[in-house]
Amino acid sequence: MKQSVTVSASPVTTTPGERAKRREQRTSRSGGAVATDATSPPRALRDGRPEDRIVIRLLQAFAVCFARIYHQTIVRAALRLPRDGPAILVCNHISGLDPLIIQSVSPRMIVWMMAKEYYDIKALNWMFRTIECIPVERAGRDMAATRAALRALEHGRVLGVFPEGRIEKTNELLPFQTGVALMAIKTGVPVYPAYLEGTQRNKTMLDAFMYRNRAVLTFGPPVQFDRSSTSKEALQAATDRIAEAVAEMKARSERRRAKQR
Repeated sequence: MKQSVTVSASPVTTTPGERAKRREQRTSRSGGAVATDATSPPRALRDGRPEDRIVIRLLQAFAVCFARIYHQTIVRAALRLPRDGPAILVCNHISGLDPLIIQSVSPRMIVWMMAKEYYDIKALNWMFRTIECIPVERAGRDMAATRAALRALEHGRVLGVFPEGRIEKTNELLPFQTGVALMAIKTGVPVYPAYLEGTQRNKTMLDAFMYRNRAVLTFGPPVQFDRSSTSKEALQAATDRIAEAVAEMKARSERRRAKQR
């Protein structure tokens, strides 16, 4: 005669402490991040050069093909980032295509600070997480994004920022926000300026990606400014100097275009 074994289906009671411990274990297995909504938060930063990862090399190859072959990207002055170590790259902002164009001519992976509403697009979130993008809430000051940016710099990343905070609607530069100056002074990292112009200006994001554009990029040497204080006045002075560096490249670009006419 076979014996039957009855298994109780009564629930197992756990204490709040045990539940917290289980959450910590799940967090450590997932690399420090647990998804709480439809899209996942940024992944924990890995050690080593991200440029050495196969997936990053493949994404860079796509960026080169798309931005420099399908679209036409012209570089007037090359980007000269250090091979290793942290840096901040700032540029004016004229379209949603801008990060891809800039990345296509950069030998290093750029960790972009980007609007959270774009970061949360489900079809693209995996890629933004892979290239370690930092989502930013545009309503008010997002201190969590600032802390994530500082961690990226501590890990030796190149941080990409559009300090105007939004896309230009005219040919004039918008006022620069002081966040870049604050991070640069706190970390001591160099700030490299860039100026971007192109036919993608004033196009919707879809049109900028779908229809071929001609973009012109100019990069400059690290900006020199006083780093001895983080007072409101010092931050504004440093921000003005960064903005002036971009404006100087803009003026040179406009003079070059005028001579070509």
